Formats: sequence, structure tokens, C-alpha cells
Amino acid sequence: MKKVLMAAMTASIVAGAAFAEERYVMITHTQGTDPFWPVVEKGGRDAAEDVGATLEYNFDVSGDMAAMAKLIEAAAATQPDGIIVSLPDAAALGPAIRAAVDDGVPVVTINSGLEASAELGALMHVGQPERLAGEKAGERAAAEGVTNGLCLNQESFNTALVDRCTGYFDGVGGDLNMIDVSNDPTQIETRTAAALQADESIDGILAVGPHVCEAATKAIEAVGADVHLACFDLSPGVMDMIQDGRAAFTIDQQQRLQGYMPVIVLHLYNNHAGLLPGANIPSGPGFVDASNAAEVAALAGIDR
Repeated sequence: MKKVLMAAMTASIVAGAAFAEERYVMITHTQGTDPFWPVVEKGGRDAAEDVGATLEYNFDVSGDMAAMAKLIEAAAATQPDGIIVSLPDAAALGPAIRAAVDDGVPVVTINSGLEASAELGALMHVGQPERLAGEKAGERAAAEGVTNGLCLNQESFNTALVDRCTGYFDGVGGDLNMIDVSNDPTQIETRTAAALQADESIDGILAVGPHVCEAATKAIEAVGADVHLACFDLSPGVMDMIQDGRAAFTIDQQQRLQGYMPVIVLHLYNNHAGLLPGANIPSGPGFVDASNAAEVAALAGIDR
């Protein structure tokens, strides 16, 4: 009888180990106000459900990089099966990511930080080449008549957003003209209006976030400026603006992929002897404009 009981217990333990649920932690630099990030989170949760894992999603409402680094450290201390993290400031977040990797936690970076990802020991990066995306936006804006641009950056610390602005002026031609508008819609509107009033020759604006684009439209209308407006990312409001002609286009980086693919990558890596794609996964850039906005409008803020 003892042998039977022992065999049953052993089988139970082995079965439990074989089907132990994986746990992944996703940490991003949102402050909870940007409509971009809930789509990323949804992608991660959908992927976790698909592979039978759990996903914990964390961010610090302050937007402070030191606070975000502490979230990474706290997550690593729990020894999850993987950490998925955005990397807007490699100098501030790099030590925490490197420490997690050194402690044996596999890491995938997403969204921002492509250039620093590998040197910090991350398995790979899922996101779009930001400067290239900005350059494509600038080239198109120039083709549509923009000669003197302005870039609205809501997170001055975020190197990815600076890359977007820099790329935009590479495409348009001319020196970088970028202002910090913050993440507050009221401040975005006020600071954009002030910039347009200070320089009436500005004929193009790039807003590097969907909520920034929506607020910028109000500023443009309040000032009465004739300005070509281009955006980054999707929201229901941005889709409406494109369809009614208030915005020319938006750059779609397909952020659902930035949440979904890292969970799949980590699951394969952990369960199939280090199985890993041979390169980073570029989730964008792509254009959404009047020609295809109607097709993706229903997904804006949900899966796009």
C-alpha cells in the first residue's frame, strides 16, 4: 500500500511539474493616460491565454524611470519565466534589465530601445525602427507639401520619440524642431497653439502619439492655422480625424504584436530548448490614411 501511495504521489508531482503554469511579467513606461498601451497589454494577455500562461502587467503612474527600474528589479526577484519590458531610456533601465538577465530571467524588449536591447542581454526586440518610421512620415509629409515642420513630443525622456521626430526632419529636410508638450491634453493643446502663434510659417506637425494628435487638432482649429497634421499610432479619435480630413495619415506600428509576440517567443524559448527567431521582429511601420482607415477603424484602440 505504501508503495502504491508513493507511486501515486510521485506521478502527481511529475504531472504538476509538467503542467506548471508559466508566469510572465510585462512592464511598460505608460503613465496610464496613453490609449496605445491597453492594446499592447491586451495582446500580451491574449497570447498568455493562448499558451496557458499568466501575465502580470505593471507600470508606474509617475512615468519616472527610476520607479520603472524598481518595478523591473521587483519582478526579477520573483523569478518569473520571462520579463517583457519597454526600453525608453537605456541608461536608466539598463542596469535593472542586465541584472535580471544575469539572474537567469529571459527578457524580451518591446516598443522602444531597439538599439540597446542586445547589449543588455535581451533575447530579442519586438517593435518598429523608430527613426526609419519618422523618416517615412517626413518623406510623405514633404511630398504632400510640408516645408517647415514641428514635432510634438509628449515624453522628452523617451529616446524612441526623439528618434521619430529626428527621422521626420530627415524626411522633410531641415533642422529638428521639437517641443515637449507633456502627456496632459490641456498642456498639449496650449503648447501647440503657442508654437503655431509664435511661428506662422509652420505648415506641418508630427504628433508622435494618438492622444497628442487629438489635442493638436484642437490647437490647430483654435489658432485657425492651415497645417498638415500627421500622427503616430491609432485611436478612434485619430481614425475619425483621418476620415474627415483633419489628419493626413498615421504611422501604425501594430502594437498588438508588441504585446502578443514576446509571450509566444518566451513560451517557445522556455519549452523548446531555446527555440528563438533569428532576428528581431519589426512590428511596423505602416501607413493608415484615407484609403484604408475605414478598414481598420473598428480595431483602433482594441487590436491596432
